[in-house]
Amino acid sequence: MTHCLRATALSVLLLAPAGPVQAEPRPIAVHALESAPVVDGALDDWGADGWQRIAIAPTVRPDERAALGLGDKDLNAVGKSSVELKAGVHRDTFYLAVRWPDDAENSDDDLWSWNGRRYVRVRRHGDMFAVRFELAGEYDRSMLSGKNYEVDLWEWSAHRSQRAGIAGDFRHVIGTRMIDNAAEYTVAGVGTVSIKKFADQGHSPFKTVRPPKTRQAEQFEAMTIDGVADGSFADVSADGRWHDGMWHLELSRALDTGHADDVVLPAGGTILGQIAVFNHAEDEHKSISEPLRFDFSMIRR
Repeated sequence: MTHCLRATALSVLLLAPAGPVQAEPRPIAVHALESAPVVDGALDDWGADGWQRIAIAPTVRPDERAALGLGDKDLNAVGKSSVELKAGVHRDTFYLAVRWPDDAENSDDDLWSWNGRRYVRVRRHGDMFAVRFELAGEYDRSMLSGKNYEVDLWEWSAHRSQRAGIAGDFRHVIGTRMIDNAAEYTVAGVGTVSIKKFADQGHSPFKTVRPPKTRQAEQFEAMTIDGVADGSFADVSADGRWHDGMWHLELSRALDTGHADDVVLPAGGTILGQIAVFNHAEDEHKSISEPLRFDFSMIRR
């Protein structure tokens, strides 16, 4: 699939908010924790002080939507907002707590619905949160800069991964090199950029339910949880709660999983990353942060 972007200004749309580029990545202090937080989405273990407020903004500005062929129904539902964040390490495990405003809990998965002749899929995009860390190559805030790089991507969804107790663990490969079966974007001044998301090794429990050819129930869920996630795909534990107009989410993962498709979080060092929030949306319809520098210098192993 090839997507043609008609102006150089659109070269940052898939993974960079509108506005000036931040000169230096925002430092995010990763603290040594006296005890391990319970990953339950309650955030009670994190206390009231020390939260860092991270600005997020849409990947697609309203004035750029026509150039991408996006109508009003596709408007990014997050807009400019902020995420409150705290990060820490207990023993050999990294913990991340985030909370952000959301007007409703969108946690319903897709449906198959009978239209009188056959079953058609009804998309019901859930709320989502993602964090990515530099893994290889020359990291960039944008997916369409022309730089070749890879990131370790953790993707939590209220409608899917929440049911499995994990954030899906992926690897994003991005750049001008040819990648089989990748999404391709033609960017003025850059050329063709390929982007492909690979699931980490192991069992992914998210399975599509095949609809019957004849009418059964009027509607039924199009996805199911098949077994328990394992292997590298199951590295990131996660649990979220929505209440009082806010999502509260916790994630955890070993600093070093021992898996080749995972980044080693650097005790004593730093690593670049970014966060993204989806409100009842997916793909480019999200709001993201500028690059963040997660600082593990206070952590000793």
